[in-house]
Amino acid sequence: MGVTSVRLQPEIEDPLKDLSKRLDRSKSYLINQAVKEFLARNSLEEQRWIETLDALNSVKSGKLVEEKQVNDWLESWGTDNELEPPSV
Repeated sequence: MGVTSVRLQPEIEDPLKDLSKRLDRSKSYLINQAVKEFLARNSLEEQRWIETLDALNSVKSGKLVEEKQVNDWLESWGTDNELEPPSV
C-alpha cells in the first residue's frame, strides 16, 4: 500500500476529524473511501462521455431509430404482446 501526504484545509480537516470520531473510523479510511468513490464516479462519467460520442457518431452516419418504433416498443412494456427493442 502506498503512502501519500495530503495537506487539508481547515474547513476539510475539522469536519473530517469529527466524522472520524463519530464513525469510529480513521481519517485515512475516510479519505480512502472518498477517493475511491471519486475515481468510480469519474470512470462512470468518462464511460458516459464515450457512449455519448458513439451515439453522436451514429446519428451523423444516419443510424437512427424512428420515434414511432420507440414509442410502440415503450407502450408494449408490461403487456402480453411486448415488442422487441427497435434496432437500426
